[in-house]
Amino acid sequence: MKVAFFLRPYILLLALLLAVILSDAALAHQPFFEDPDTTASAPMSVSDPEISTALYSTLETPGDIDYFTFTVSAQQTIEIGITIPQIEGQEQFAPTVGVIADGLDRDSVSELPADALQLVSGRRGAVVLEPVQATNFFEPFSRTAYWQRQRRRITFPSDSGVLVVVWHPQEAVGRYTLVVGQREVIGGDFAFASKLRDYWTPVLLSPVADSDTVDSAVQDTDQELPVSRSDATESDSSTPRCSWLMRVLVTLLGAEERCQ
Repeated sequence: MKVAFFLRPYILLLALLLAVILSDAALAHQPFFEDPDTTASAPMSVSDPEISTALYSTLETPGDIDYFTFTVSAQQTIEIGITIPQIEGQEQFAPTVGVIADGLDRDSVSELPADALQLVSGRRGAVVLEPVQATNFFEPFSRTAYWQRQRRRITFPSDSGVLVVVWHPQEAVGRYTLVVGQREVIGGDFAFASKLRDYWTPVLLSPVADSDTVDSAVQDTDQELPVSRSDATESDSSTPRCSWLMRVLVTLLGAEERCQ
């Protein structure tokens, strides 16, 4: 069946837009948001830890601990890391990550926070990922910038359920993204663009919680880990702009913030 001549430009445009979607999404993690706040009894589940997944999360109150879970097979290697959204005031925000699973070494178990320490028993051990100096990272899919901190590939010695805990030793609050896996597969939360707008704001403490203790925790200079300035300069100068095709697409989808 022949396509009407006047329809051909629209078909070509749709094909180009589809190519933009696929090429842009292919660079992206599968994004999901922590909602509601995770607990030890109700952790956020990752269905396939090999698929690159970005868990947009928040340490909402001083002493908050977030919990995530997935399952691995013996000798499976999974990458786990933390990135910090470049929101004003988060330059020094650097949570710690604990990975608990059967067969892991027990030397680092004592470094876990008290609430998570109670979950380690039997053959379970832990790997603790301390914060490192941040480097800049630009996410092409969401068109947002992050400070990338600790990241490690962990090989699990046996079949196990894995529990990942995220906390801040000085009880600072802030937003972070826990990254699990490496294999890029299109997917995630289809409402990502609208949710990202609310996520990309500073965490504000209530007047009751906003005490001198909390202020000193957030401003603890002993824990400051500087951002690599060379990386920051390079990132700022190389941030890509939206093409006209992308601008048309995000306007149609109501996600204009991706091109701002």
